Amino acid sequence: MRLFHALRDASRFRSVFDFGGREVAHWFPGHMAKGLKQMRANLKNVDCVIEIHDARIPLSGRNPVFEDTLNVKPHLLILNKMDLADVSNKQRVVRTLQKSGVQNVLFTDCLKQSDTSIKKVVPLVMEIIEKSMRFNRAENTTYCLMVIGVPNVGKSSLINALRRTNLKKGRASRVGGEPGITKAVLTRIQVSERPLMYLLDTPGVLPPRIESVETGMKLALCGTILDHLVGEDIIADYLLYSLNRLGNFSYVEKYSLQEPSDDIQHVLKRIAVKLGKTQRVTAITGVGNINVTVPNYTAAAYDFIRAFRKGELGQVMLD
Repeated sequence: MRLFHALRDASRFRSVFDFGGREVAHWFPGHMAKGLKQMRANLKNVDCVIEIHDARIPLSGRNPVFEDTLNVKPHLLILNKMDLADVSNKQRVVRTLQKSGVQNVLFTDCLKQSDTSIKKVVPLVMEIIEKSMRFNRAENTTYCLMVIGVPNVGKSSLINALRRTNLKKGRASRVGGEPGITKAVLTRIQVSERPLMYLLDTPGVLPPRIESVETGMKLALCGTILDHLVGEDIIADYLLYSLNRLGNFSYVEKYSLQEPSDDIQHVLKRIAVKLGKTQRVTAITGVGNINVTVPNYTAAAYDFIRAFRKGELGQVMLD
């Protein structure tokens, strides 16, 4: 990949992102409220809560409602999709989380067929449980876990990875690339034989109010909020701002730009030309209507965002 040393001067790019008075949509559908209620109801049968979050935003976007209502149980935070994240400062992230009260942190890539981190989950969970009181479940030799998290961070992928690793069995939970696949707390799913361990899958639940527009944009960029609720144009612009701020100019080579740019319209136009994404529109002129071919900026923004989510623009840490 070509390097652009001269263009790493921060003055050439935006130092702050102008949200233009926008507000991120408050996406808290009925199934989320219902799911949270079911989580609380099932908590008495749970030995350990596994919270899963996106490793690209390890500090942002975790639902504070979980901490308020479900934090009475032993807790393990799994930062998934580490293959997409820049984890060069992983220890600093762990220390920051520990200062905020999160003592048990594990990075995973649940889609990888042989992720060694997945093998650590059951032993680590057992260690956490053994250090705590099980109260009304003290005599029970079967362990029950609950996996929680915001939408589209890999909860179902974690369950499937645990089954694949510990039971040599296939998929038990549906996996999707869009938020909102799991709609209700499911019946318990076995994820280990020795010890006998089951895990409750739950719907992704966002906080009723996202703490800031910046946090909302990070969640949207990672696919946690449905794109149309925020707007693919603004998500693509925030992505360009983030890549430039991090000195990541991989998009230049991927889309055959001459140099990095801070102008999202220019970048999207180049992407549309590169991919042949055009659309015919009707233009009203003084001599009548004519059809013209113009770049399809929406299709270009879609491709730009998907390339980031697939890791095609490099490993990124947004926090």
